[in-house]
Order: sequence, then C-alpha cells, then structure tokens
Amino acid sequence: MRPQQLITILLAGSVVLLSVQCTQSPSESTLPAKHIADAARMAAIIEPTVSASVDSNLTLRLWAVDSLVADPVSIDIDDVGQLYYTRTNRQKHAEFDIRGHQDWEIESIRLQSIEEKREFLHRALAPEKSGKNQWLSDLNGDGSHDWKDMTVERENIYQLRDTDGDGLADESRLLVSDFHEEVTDAAGGILRHGNDLFVGIGPDLWRYQFDDQFVRQKTSISHGYGIHIGFSGHGMSGIEVGPEGKIYWQIGDIGFSGKDQTGKLWHHPFSGVIVRSNPDGSDFEVFSYGNRNTHEFTFDEYGNLISEDNDGDHAGESERLVYVVNGADIGWRTHWQFGKYHDPQNNGYNVWMDEKLYIPRFDGQAAYIVPTIRNFVNGPTGFVYNPGTALGDQWKNHFFVAEFVGNPTRSGIHAFTLKPEGAGFAFGSSSMIVSGVLATGLDFGPDGALYAGDWIDGWGTKNYGRIWKIDSKTPATLRTQVKQYLAEDFSKKTIEDLAGLLRHEDMRVRQKSQFELAARGDSGAEALANALQSKHQLERIHGIWGLRQMAGKQPALGEKLVPLLSDADPEIRAQAAKWLGDMRFKGASATLRSMLKDPYARARFFAAEALGRTADATATEGLIELLRENDDQDVYLRHAAALALARIGNAGKLVSLVSDPSRAVRLGAVVALRRMQHEGIKEFLKDKEERVVVEAARAINDDESIAGAMESLGAALLESKFTSEALIRRAINANLRLGTTASMDRLIQYAGRESAPVALRQEAI
Repeated sequence: MRPQQLITILLAGSVVLLSVQCTQSPSESTLPAKHIADAARMAAIIEPTVSASVDSNLTLRLWAVDSLVADPVSIDIDDVGQLYYTRTNRQKHAEFDIRGHQDWEIESIRLQSIEEKREFLHRALAPEKSGKNQWLSDLNGDGSHDWKDMTVERENIYQLRDTDGDGLADESRLLVSDFHEEVTDAAGGILRHGNDLFVGIGPDLWRYQFDDQFVRQKTSISHGYGIHIGFSGHGMSGIEVGPEGKIYWQIGDIGFSGKDQTGKLWHHPFSGVIVRSNPDGSDFEVFSYGNRNTHEFTFDEYGNLISEDNDGDHAGESERLVYVVNGADIGWRTHWQFGKYHDPQNNGYNVWMDEKLYIPRFDGQAAYIVPTIRNFVNGPTGFVYNPGTALGDQWKNHFFVAEFVGNPTRSGIHAFTLKPEGAGFAFGSSSMIVSGVLATGLDFGPDGALYAGDWIDGWGTKNYGRIWKIDSKTPATLRTQVKQYLAEDFSKKTIEDLAGLLRHEDMRVRQKSQFELAARGDSGAEALANALQSKHQLERIHGIWGLRQMAGKQPALGEKLVPLLSDADPEIRAQAAKWLGDMRFKGASATLRSMLKDPYARARFFAAEALGRTADATATEGLIELLRENDDQDVYLRHAAALALARIGNAGKLVSLVSDPSRAVRLGAVVALRRMQHEGIKEFLKDKEERVVVEAARAINDDESIAGAMESLGAALLESKFTSEALIRRAINANLRLGTTASMDRLIQYAGRESAPVALRQEAI
C-alpha cells in the first residue's frame, strides 16, 4: 500500500507544479486526487489498535486514515470543512538540525541573512568537499554529495475532503509540490483565508490564489526567515488572521532578517519573532520577538494573543505559556542554546537559566522581558481557542494545546483557561482531554468538532499519518446553524443581516460578518459604527475591530472610536485605546493621557501603548507617573510605559530620571533606553540599587550592545560596589571586547581580588 501511495504522490506532484507556475482555469486542468471508497471500514479497523484515552464528556474518532494522510504538520480547516495540511519531505536531507552538525554551531550563529546562509551552505557543502560529506545523500544522482542535493526534495500541501458526508475524509488532493532551494526550510504553517492560501516555508511567507479546485500563481509577501541552522522544527508556523484582518505568523529561533515593502530592514537574527501584515504584505511589522518557538498561537474573543513557547532543553526548565503583547520581548536568544556550552575551555554560565528568565515573574527578574504566565506542558505544537460554540458548553473560554514529545503514550491534548490579573493573565485550570495520540496541528471545524493531526510515533517522517476528530457527546444545537452560516456566501447578505450577526455566539460568524462589512465601503462603515452603540459587548468590540480594519484606507474612521475612551464598560475603553493606537490616530491625545489613571489596568495598558504608537511627547510625564504608581508590580504596565517612552524617544528626559527617587521609574527608564540603544544608559551604572545597575549592564552588553556605553560598563568591574554575577560577568566581557590597555589592567586587578568568587577571577584571567 505504501509504495503505491508514494507513486500517486510523485505523479501528482508533476501536474500540480505546472499549475503553480502557470495561471490556468479550473476548466483547463483538474488537480489529481486520491479517493478511498471504504474509509469507514478502514477507520473501524484502525481505531481499536490505538491506545488512546479521551475525556469522559468527549468522543475520539478517526476522521482521515493513513491511506490518505502523510506526516501532517500544521492543519487548517476552511468554512466548508475542507482540511489543509503541510507535509515535509526535506526534514531528513535538507532541513538540518544543528545537533547533528556541532562543528557548524559558531559559524551558523554568525549568519545574519538568507544570502549569508546560502553562501555558507555552498562553502560547507561544496562539490570539492563531497568526500567528507558522504552523510548527505546524493539525491540528484550526479555522483557528488553537495549543496545541490538540497534542491531536490519538495514540500507538499494537501487538501482532505469528506465528499459523501459520512463524517470521514475520503479524498486527498495534492495541491502543491514545490519549495526546493538549498535555503528552503521545512513546510510549516498553513491558512486558508478567503480566496487565498497562505503557506509558511522559510525563507518566505507565500500567498497563493486559490478557488478550491485550482492553485494559481504564488507570491512571496515576506522574505528573510530562517537565517541560521538550528533545531529542527523551529521554522515558520502559526499563521492566523488577527482581529483587524491582518495576517500573523511566526518563525522560531533560527531567526529573521528582512525588508518590508517600504525598504525598512527588520533585523532579529538571534530569536524568533511573531510578525504581521496586510494580506498583500503591506504595513508589515515585527509584533514581538524573543521567542524560541511559539509554534502556534491563537486569539481569544477579546483579541488577546496567547501562545506556548518551547523551552531551551536545559535541565530543570519547562515550556512557557505567554500572553504576547505588541513590542514584547519574551526573553529567548538562540546563542543561549549551544556554542560555548560544548567548549570545555569556556564557562558554563547560561543567562537563560542562571538569571531565571524562563520562569514566571519574581522580584529581581530582568525587567526588559515579558515573562511567562506559567511553565506548562512539553513540546507544544497545535494551539487553538474555542470560538464559542465548539465542543460543549463546559469547554467555552478554553484554550487547547497539543503536547508533542515524540512518544504517543506521553503526548496528548490539554484544555486550559486563563483569568484576568491586572493588565495580563493568571493561569486558571487545566485538564488533559486526549492522551495516547502524538498530535501536531489542531483546528476547529465548522461542525464544532476539534481536529488533530497525528504524527503516529517518533520524530522523523514516515510517509503516513492520521487526522482525529474530537467532539462532544452532547453537542449544542446551535452548531448546526454555525455550520450553515460559515458555509454561506456572506457577500450576498444584506447589511442588516450582517449587522445582526455581529452579536452571534460564535466568533467565527462574528468575524466573517465583520470582514464582509469592512469590505462594503461606506454602508459597511455605518453598520460597524452603529454596532458601537449596542448593549452587546462583543458586538461593540467587532464594531471597533471592523472600523480599525477599514481605517488603513480611511483614517478618519478613528474619530468614531474616540467617544468610547470614556465608555462605562472598561473593556470597551481598553479596546478603543488599543485600536486607536494601532491605527496611529493622533486625535485623542488628551483623553488617552487621562486614561493612564483609569481604574481598569487593561485600559491603562492600552492607553500607554496608544500614546507610544503615536509617539505623543505630551504623554511623557504621564507615562513616568504610570511607572511610579505601578511600582514595578504589573509587568505588562511596566512594559507598556517603557516601550511608549522609547517610542517617544526623548533620551535626555529618560537619562535625567537617574536621580528619580522611584526605583520603578529608574528601571523603566533603563528598559526604554535599552530599546533606543542610547549610550546615556551608562549613567544608571552608578545607581544606588543593584537591580537597576544590573539591568543597565544587561542592556549595554547583551544583543547588539551599546558601543558608547561599553567603557563605562568595563570600568564598573572595579568601580561598582555591587557583586552580582550577572553584573560582573558582563563587566568582564566589556573589558574583553574593549581590548585596551586600561581594560586589561582592570581585568588583572579584578583577578587579584581575593574577596571575589574564584570562578569570576578565573573568568577575568
């Protein structure tokens, strides 16, 4: 059965590739498909052989058998129940794992762009080095084991369908067989959105025109992902549509360096990023950074972006549940994974572990990061949120995350909740709803069931897989209506009908209505504006999001949101502030400044964010007061205020805060100056409190460093009264990098200090 399946795939690939390269109509060509007539019989045979367990209120049934599915990575289900998944073929021979090439580690970390990566591969895997690279299969059969063999294997995109309506997939269609340059990573995220199919395969996010029967020309809307050779599986993934209609996606810690459509360079070579843009690639920005591998993420009904980030595989560490806000640095850097840790002559100090950046917030933790909510589950892959009517009532307001550890007996799917805490969240409750399945991607279908890709076992590809369906034993009757709405063509609905659906219980229906109204011009804008006056909170929120969606081309629509900044509902105030800031609306400065004292923490947070997004210099004093009143208690308020001050950019004012009596204010100033890479930060090395001094040392030494402050950091080795290891190691490193006679003298003097720890004296030597 397997050989025949592979032949079918290969033959299909040759036809589909032509359709990708040439624009054809469905009448000119049809895509090859594989049908099975006995899906129910095959599923009945397979299900009893799988030792899986499921929550007592749920059912677990096989939806697609392994004759139809091969190695599913990410999955996405469209509005009519068709499932799309990515499959990697390049994992074994082209998407290298740095753990198998430790001699490449240092050079790989140095790489700063895709072109540098290409040059490295051409050099390391040159034809003249074929003899030492016999481990690389000669896939092109030219007798040489070189980089050209990396251009043979292609990645696949499949569509699965239930054509007879019996609740089981019976058709598999290979949509795309493509992506095979030497710098091409493994197939990752996938998203069907309208007539577009978005696919994340480093180094690009690709946009296909798609009409169910035919894949048309592809376009790269963003380039520059995967500049390092790192851990396998840390590539592009997690493609989602945001509340405002933008496309969000991520790359893990193999890094990103690329230009947007305006020519601006976004350079994050040492961590993963979550980014967003309009569907055509315009209005691009890095939304957050510092992730190791937020493989997938999701939005709740209030537009909060929640994800689970991989850990660094260090002893005693665990993955991190994160609330990702605009501009957040969630802490990770790829050079904390490997490199010096395999050098017996080097020290074993690990910033990530020794400074406890991986655990929830504690007093004394680095202030520049937005820390985890909680350490939670291992190997997160699929990640979704209940849209409101899926599964049963008990699963409302739940997130679902797949735990993938290479062994089905220790893997499964968890459901959990969060609860508001200040401007952020605290962990609520959790339960494992499925165990015994090595789940990959997750998605909810229009029928309200949860679907999960199944890798079966192990870490490598095996040319087969499955799709499972998890459902409630007592599904809500409303789900039938939801399925009908999602399948309908909303372009044919009246404005009145669309407006009424903004208050529907399922957020997929609400969003579909919002997006259609946003496409209707003035009549749609009027309906969205009318929704702002509703008594239904979520209808009002979708009205806000829809007007933001339209404001890219009609900025004056922001005026309609300004009155909401004084609304009686605190969440409406917060949402209005957030999206006015997102559209860079400058006509609400006075009200936003007053909101910095709003009793609702989320309103204060988004007011600060909005004032920063508009670089409103008149808000400087108010933001400083926000830092003071917060007193370093709420990390999200600290982040919002510090980032806003950095975006305003008054370095002189920030440096003058060195004499402010509030430690929280001084700490916020240091974080802001770090963002600005301003050498005035060196003044804080003289602070009276060690925590502020250490934070300044981190900012000066870490990442790209602040060259103009390095001399002051070097001098702190002898001049500072503080002895924190985090400070001293950075001061030692500053002297090493300065390489002057004075810096050498400082190292010698420190090495001679008998009161200093032996390990640090040795480091100085």
